[in-house]
Amino acid sequence: MSVWSGYLTLILEGALVTLQLTVMGSALALVMAFVAGLGRLSRFFAVRALATAYIEFFRGTSIFVQLFWVYFVLPFAGLTLTPLQAGVLALGLNVGAYAAEVVRGAVKAVGREQSEACVALNLSRYQRMRYVILPQALPLMLPTFCNNAIELLKGTAVVSLISLTDMTFQAQVVRAQTGNTLVPFATILILYFLMALAISAAMRWLERRMARSLDGIRT
Repeated sequence: MSVWSGYLTLILEGALVTLQLTVMGSALALVMAFVAGLGRLSRFFAVRALATAYIEFFRGTSIFVQLFWVYFVLPFAGLTLTPLQAGVLALGLNVGAYAAEVVRGAVKAVGREQSEACVALNLSRYQRMRYVILPQALPLMLPTFCNNAIELLKGTAVVSLISLTDMTFQAQVVRAQTGNTLVPFATILILYFLMALAISAAMRWLERRMARSLDGIRT
């Protein structure tokens, strides 16, 4: 039993790495989502083209290949990253490309009368977006952002390919040392599920909070 408690500790240490990847990757994905999503709505062709190129490239190529490029190819260009940094960068850029379309769609879904009212009040483009459009678009984004965050959580398993000791990697170590497949992989299955439940609960709480404050923003 003491042997298995040691193996469980190993997997829990890997779960901490998975949690770090999820939090930092989600933060990067959120930034990229707003930069690229709003870039798609820019008045400037160059900005729209750059945002579109980023979105289509990262949606159209494999996360495995992106991870290998970040970790194995970038050092040839003089940029060497740790496995954790490479995992965060690859996951954040990949999921951010999908979330960018969520941002664009939510902003476009806000009623045209809102923008017209802002123009009538002589608000600048920045003021319209910052104080009127985005606060109304955010509740529309949250359900899909929740899905994106959960997908990113599950996608963290790919970092085991570059020997980052996340919980999938640690489960493979336990399996190799014990010859037991059921226990380590059942353990990480439960851990992934519990983390996904926590993300869903947090997003539902945020949705309710934003919905309550939305009435004071509508013009």
